[in-house]
Amino acid sequence: MYRQGMQQVVMTLALFCAVVVAEPVVAATRLYDQLGGEVGVVAIVDQFLFKLADDKRINHFFVDTNVKRFREKLIEQFCALSGGPCTYTGDSMQQSHAGMDINLAAFNALVEDLIEAMEQCKVATGAQNRLLALLAPMHQDIIEKP
Repeated sequence: MYRQGMQQVVMTLALFCAVVVAEPVVAATRLYDQLGGEVGVVAIVDQFLFKLADDKRINHFFVDTNVKRFREKLIEQFCALSGGPCTYTGDSMQQSHAGMDINLAAFNALVEDLIEAMEQCKVATGAQNRLLALLAPMHQDIIEKP
């Protein structure tokens, strides 16, 4: 009886350890799903584009933009960054933003628009923060250095 009880305890602990060890891997791959998968990423990008178009602080940066291509590349980028089944095939952030004279205020306005788009799409705050953390390092290639 004692031996059988110990076997159950050992098996339970082994199962618990497997779940605990696997959890960070699962959590790391869930962002794409937390964003809503393909449908969610497309919805976020579409809402984001509406926000950008309406934002008088920064919409002048997008006047000559090929919106269809921009949308396609944003979807790819968000999908790939969030662990989805996509590969980003667009230009580097440095190439895309060269000579645009984007300052910190414009960059922050864009981030505000993205947050509002994710809020409208009912993306959980934790998932929003994870995506923003993946996008944040790009600011060094986007903002013009004085």
